[in-house]
Amino acid sequence: VWPLHTMHITQLNRECLLHLFSFLDKDSRKNLARTCPQLQDVFEDPALWPLLHFRSLTELKKDNFLLSPALRSLSICWHSSRVQVCSIEDWLKSALQRSICSRHENLVNDFLLQVCDRCPNLASVTLSGCGHVTDDCLVRLLLSCPRLRALRLENCARVTNRTLTAVAAHGRALQTLHVDFCRNVSAAGLRRLRAACPRLTLRAEHSAAMIPDQPPRGPQAPGAAFRKLLQR
Repeated sequence: VWPLHTMHITQLNRECLLHLFSFLDKDSRKNLARTCPQLQDVFEDPALWPLLHFRSLTELKKDNFLLSPALRSLSICWHSSRVQVCSIEDWLKSALQRSICSRHENLVNDFLLQVCDRCPNLASVTLSGCGHVTDDCLVRLLLSCPRLRALRLENCARVTNRTLTAVAAHGRALQTLHVDFCRNVSAAGLRRLRAACPRLTLRAEHSAAMIPDQPPRGPQAPGAAFRKLLQR
């Protein structure tokens, strides 16, 4: 019987450790990194983080990942009943619904601003169920990530034709754009983008067919009480 030889994980070379870490999810990577400085150093290696996927907005607040120029693909896909609340027009939300949204409405925008500052080589972004992401944030993303080739948006209620205009102006490397179930994207805006970027692969399932946001009406509308007083 041949004698068994044992090896401590820290005796592996850097390439092997990176390969080992690559099979772990974000939490497991962080837990392993806490065991010793050498593994913490591997955790902080940008080469370990070319892809990031988040399944909930609370994951964006954790410290179990690294944003760096090595990031190539980012996806935030939030599938929750609260997505429906986020998609309600602000002036129609109840006090309870506004309270629910206030807990997370800035998370995606703030996170994407960090991405703009730290990840200039980003090539692919997918945002699904991110009802509070804004045109301003997406414009900043297009300006900060000139190598962006794919932008996929789904059920992002605040995205409007301004994002389409920014794609035509700044998305020089963009090859694929999806704006599915984005109700404030119009058919006219899509036609203008197709004319400006004929080589762009553009998909907009149901977006132009959905009812866009309406201006506030009725007693809930801002200034409605004042206007009613003037009409007396």
